[in-house]
Amino acid sequence: MQVFITGISSGIGFAFLKHFLSQNVTITGIGRNQPTIEGNYSFLNCDLADLNAVQSLTLKSDAEEILLINNAGIIGSIQRISSQTNSDIAEVMTVNSISPMLLCQKVLQENPGKKITILNISSGAANRAIPSWSAYCSSKIALDRFSESLQLEENEKKAQTRVFSVAPGVVDSKMQEKIRSAAPVNFSSLDNFVLLHEKGELLDPNLVVNKLVKLLKTAHKSHVVYSIKDLD
Repeated sequence: MQVFITGISSGIGFAFLKHFLSQNVTITGIGRNQPTIEGNYSFLNCDLADLNAVQSLTLKSDAEEILLINNAGIIGSIQRISSQTNSDIAEVMTVNSISPMLLCQKVLQENPGKKITILNISSGAANRAIPSWSAYCSSKIALDRFSESLQLEENEKKAQTRVFSVAPGVVDSKMQEKIRSAAPVNFSSLDNFVLLHEKGELLDPNLVVNKLVKLLKTAHKSHVVYSIKDLD
């Protein structure tokens, strides 16, 4: 099996990398930062905010079974949309929505007839409005609807493709560190996230990955969008 994973330097992506390094699979990481870990994997340096760079990637594989994990994501500028720049908004939508769509397109176009599984890492923010996260919330609900539509398209083709979009919960990650460092004047929900950290309620990315791996092994392709809470 060939596994492609975006954003492997930390958090869920790094946990996925560690998991698959213990398996008999071919691993390719994609992103800007390569982790310092021993193991047999390759790395494609790519800024997912740069659509030209994304379009230049090749995801063709000799393996008959392929797993694409679109894990990389950014919270972007944590402030009200009226205070953001055009590039702030565009970067969030590109990294979180457009680049994952292009990677899905690539893996399907370059590997026709193969058994392909796509796991898109979404967010609970797809299902609720959060002030100062307007672009982030929008990018994640876009990813959910894209995933559902893509599964329907692949079903129409009678392809061996499964697509999942999973909200992993509030995970202990660099993104959470950035959220906690936001200016209170710009982010009215700041105290909620600080409290989650202080109470030790952030999820261990390794435990999240264990649940996601189980989902990939057991889930039927008729259902696409999940919350980590559904996987207990």
